[in-house]
Amino acid sequence: MRKFRAILPTQQNMPQNEFQDRLIKAGALREKGINPYPARFESTHSIAAATALAETAKIAETEEIVKRGPAAQVTIRGRMMTLREHGHLAFANLKDQSGQIQICFMEDVLGADNYQLLKLLDMGDFVGLSGELFLTKHGQLTVLIKEWTLLGKTLRPLPEKWHGLADEETIYRQRYLDLVMNPDSQKRFIFRSRFIEFLRAFLNKSNFLEVETPILAVKASGATARPFATHHQALDLDVYLRIAPELYLKRCVAGGLERVYEFAKCFRNEGMDPSHLQEFTMLEWYSAYWNFEDNMDFTEKMLTAAIKEFFGTLEISVKARDGKEITVDFSSPWPRFKFGDLIKKDSGIDIYAHGAASDPAASLRAAIKKAKIVLEDSEKLGFGNLCDALYKKVSRPHLVNPCFVTHHPASTKPLARKSDENPEVCETFQLLVNTWEIVNAYSEIVDPIDQRARFAEQSLARAGGDQDAMETDNDYLLCMEHGMPPISGFGMGIDRLVALLTGQDNLKDTVLFPLLKPIDK
Repeated sequence: MRKFRAILPTQQNMPQNEFQDRLIKAGALREKGINPYPARFESTHSIAAATALAETAKIAETEEIVKRGPAAQVTIRGRMMTLREHGHLAFANLKDQSGQIQICFMEDVLGADNYQLLKLLDMGDFVGLSGELFLTKHGQLTVLIKEWTLLGKTLRPLPEKWHGLADEETIYRQRYLDLVMNPDSQKRFIFRSRFIEFLRAFLNKSNFLEVETPILAVKASGATARPFATHHQALDLDVYLRIAPELYLKRCVAGGLERVYEFAKCFRNEGMDPSHLQEFTMLEWYSAYWNFEDNMDFTEKMLTAAIKEFFGTLEISVKARDGKEITVDFSSPWPRFKFGDLIKKDSGIDIYAHGAASDPAASLRAAIKKAKIVLEDSEKLGFGNLCDALYKKVSRPHLVNPCFVTHHPASTKPLARKSDENPEVCETFQLLVNTWEIVNAYSEIVDPIDQRARFAEQSLARAGGDQDAMETDNDYLLCMEHGMPPISGFGMGIDRLVALLTGQDNLKDTVLFPLLKPIDK
């Protein structure tokens, strides 16, 4: 106690700074034998439960608060969001995760000494309270406090006008304040957790098994993307943060786990924009004995069930790229378009006519230039990634309503099975909603000879400067050579889907603590 008191200013020299003022109050509470930070508190009701109780209990409404009728007793806890004193009477709003309720302190009820202790409380403090429910003369449900306990002294004030702040970066840096002050943000992140919970339950009921796979990997495989590199000190080994869990999940299927999934943190060292983050959450699953069409049917079934569960309808409002609200109808069936057909319709370029050229990338690049279509870094892209960039430029911006884009060129999907009818394309699909790619899925390659050849193509593209091209993973090839059943896999960006469904146009608004540069940088 002496050591703590020594750093406090005297009452005569009390500073105007609110932090110091609150620090002094914490010291004064300790002087009175009150711990500003107790270990626990037991409540009988959440605020939502207390509110529900009022609907069934006989709560009196009177002109005089002191003339209370029969009331329901509750013990609640939370953070005080407001505190207003009126002589021998004080009102506050108490908030917990379930909601808010008004509370009332009366000197006649608490006693003079306990009432005077309220002067050591501030907005933002956590308190535990016991009292009875009543209605004010204005009909507002209130808890008349008979006992109160300080549960956490706040040393810094909460923002007074949080909704007036225009600095989104501050919201991202101090997300805890956003959650406290902005009910919509709290609801959004609760929705995210509940939505994941629903998907998990749906998969479990469909005989899928949740597993965990490594985040640190020797090879940057599983998708065409630029990885984050780091160093393993104990093994003196350069490793990568995974860009996808795909190859390890398929190892599980090879081992006899026929349906597996993972909610996986993935990392891709690429450009940042409102619809891309370097650290993001993927739901990936793999099912033995399915092809991509089985997977499409299951995807549609799962997502329509989820949307119906949370919105009560399959017609929901989303925010378009221009910021305007549009209605998207998720009713089945969702249309299915072939990748090459879309590009030809939107640009006049037949990508497959260039796939057979001696240098497919150069041939396609020339056609793109002739059509006066500008693609960033096109000289560095191999044929597959060049096709993908062209599609994103001319076709994807038009795909607003839910649809599947299928049959991508084989060179764009180095892990996807080739079509038996046309070996130039793969058995793939992407789910597009509001021009965003929500799902990427396909029939998997289970032929180790084919897979080795695809890895070789990726290695050539990488040697030519395509840093997104995939590395050869010999350990995975070894697994394949031991045998795999038919497999179809699925990958969905959770952040992106939550942004779509909650009307956000920036993925940072669906991630609790997005990575930002330190302020001093």
